[in-house]
Amino acid sequence: MPSTAQVDRVLVLAGGLSYERDVSLRSGQRVIDALKAVGVDAELHDPDVTLLPLLREDPPDAIVIALHGGIGEDGSLRGVLDLSGVPYVGCDARAARLAWDKPSAKAVLSEAGIPTPEWVALPHERFSELGAVAVLDRIVERLGLPLMVKPAQGGSGLGASVVRTADALPAAMVGCFAYGPTALVERYVGGVDVAVSVIDLGEGPLALPAVEIVPNSGVYDYAARYTAGVTTWHTPARLKPEVAEEVAAAALAAHQALGLRDLSRVDLIVTPEGECTVLEVNVAPGMTETSLLPMAVQAAGLDFGQVLAKLVQRAAAR
Repeated sequence: MPSTAQVDRVLVLAGGLSYERDVSLRSGQRVIDALKAVGVDAELHDPDVTLLPLLREDPPDAIVIALHGGIGEDGSLRGVLDLSGVPYVGCDARAARLAWDKPSAKAVLSEAGIPTPEWVALPHERFSELGAVAVLDRIVERLGLPLMVKPAQGGSGLGASVVRTADALPAAMVGCFAYGPTALVERYVGGVDVAVSVIDLGEGPLALPAVEIVPNSGVYDYAARYTAGVTTWHTPARLKPEVAEEVAAAALAAHQALGLRDLSRVDLIVTPEGECTVLEVNVAPGMTETSLLPMAVQAAGLDFGQVLAKLVQRAAAR
């Protein structure tokens, strides 16, 4: 088993300037509360102009990145932390960049033989230059209906929508481009939404029990993710044992194919026929009271604070 290190002080990075700032602050506070509950001193810090001077003058033993959106997931901050020589929980900058860009991640998954819906990535510039009507007609002709439209980079369901009719596609594209310059349009796969969290406490990646997601509205959008009472979660997911094994195996394969470490969350769909397909992978899973990784940790019979403390110790030892 890899060595661990004594940790006296942890810095939890949360907030930022992304659309997901409020969620990030909630994640960060829950991480702090969980670490303090197991005796680890932790403090919250926004990734602002005071961060680098702090890391130089009074570096913590390790950092937990509880940032959502670009700054926490696109690899840029992780690269700066590498330059600063401060260890952090989670994957390195290269793997984060790969997972953050959904088309690139889906290409890697496909090459690894991991099922993922057929897709096309469309930058706003090409969309305009080639003619919106012609492009959308071709997309529908190739991928069929319904479709899922979402930003190629981003999370929390922001800018994402299900398109069931061709005349609804233009508005979905406009809504998507409001959150990013490139749209990912993929064939919609119906079935049971599940999320599998992967953690590595020193003995290799472990798939935690799958969480089944049942939003009251039928769509797992931003409100459904972070508003208490509008989504029902089943942990473990109500899957046949052989399907649960397949889902876990797909999540582990995705985690490893993308070169991730420490923790991730893999979002999947299980079709009525029991087949699973990977939608996307998150390198900075939410840690709020309605987030899926803490639910999975509890379902596995583990203590959330102890899991975080172990991850921090392993990071500090790197």
